[in-house]
Amino acid sequence: MSHRNLSRQPSGGWRLSRRELLPVLLAGAVSGNADDAEPRRIGLRAADGVTVYAWHYAAANNTLPAILLFHQAGSNHAEYATIAPRLAARGYHALAPDQRSGGRMWGQPNQTANEYGKDVDYGAALPDLEAALQWPPQQGLPARSIVWGSSYSAALVFLLAARHPASVAAVMAFSPGEYLGDEHSVRDAAAKIPAPVFVTSALDSGEIAAARAIARSVPGSSAIQFVPKVGGSMALPRCGGTKIRGAQMKTGRLLNSSLRACRAGADFKSSRTHRPRPYRRR
Repeated sequence: MSHRNLSRQPSGGWRLSRRELLPVLLAGAVSGNADDAEPRRIGLRAADGVTVYAWHYAAANNTLPAILLFHQAGSNHAEYATIAPRLAARGYHALAPDQRSGGRMWGQPNQTANEYGKDVDYGAALPDLEAALQWPPQQGLPARSIVWGSSYSAALVFLLAARHPASVAAVMAFSPGEYLGDEHSVRDAAAKIPAPVFVTSALDSGEIAAARAIARSVPGSSAIQFVPKVGGSMALPRCGGTKIRGAQMKTGRLLNSSLRACRAGADFKSSRTHRPRPYRRR
């Protein structure tokens, strides 16, 4: 496969090659000074009229694709409270919505779910992801965004990218699986995605196999699977400080190793694995 450069397309969006996707991961995993500015809460309107609250972490420029950060089940935007500022500091506008399928976690409520007031299945949150996808170009940002999912939203980002291929620069899926009530819906969606894909999971044989099946459904050789020691977006550290220590540093080294393999043109490569920690519920 010949790598595509990160460059503007005629439509005004961006295309990412596989080797340009992992530096985005590293921006969230390595230590460094993040912008201390507080995120700005905004209200998005889903196609069915639901108000979706989201937190925007602004970058200093508008030249790179925005990164849309979707949380796991029972969670909310605060899942990315330490990752999003690092992405913004690297030049990526980051948007972290509260999806209607979520709850209180990280000491924060899910404002969309609270206002919506109904228990819904995972698939019901897809309009929330679509509302987030529409937001960057409305703000003068590139037409294509990087979509980042955690657990159930890691499944939904494949459906999102398959429905809106012209709006997605790359897919990053942390612990995806067939969580949407159909045994093949995520794999079927993955088979329609032209963008590069990064997939990872917890160190669990069932999850690794599920992620591998999804990654292998992506056309060509534009998908990478990586196996760290924790699942969901917790595969990247919630550092809370300026240094990564212990297991967090190991995660950073593993991502660096995966980046080197990617630059060498390897597909579905992972560095040595570690004993998993207990996996969070979806």
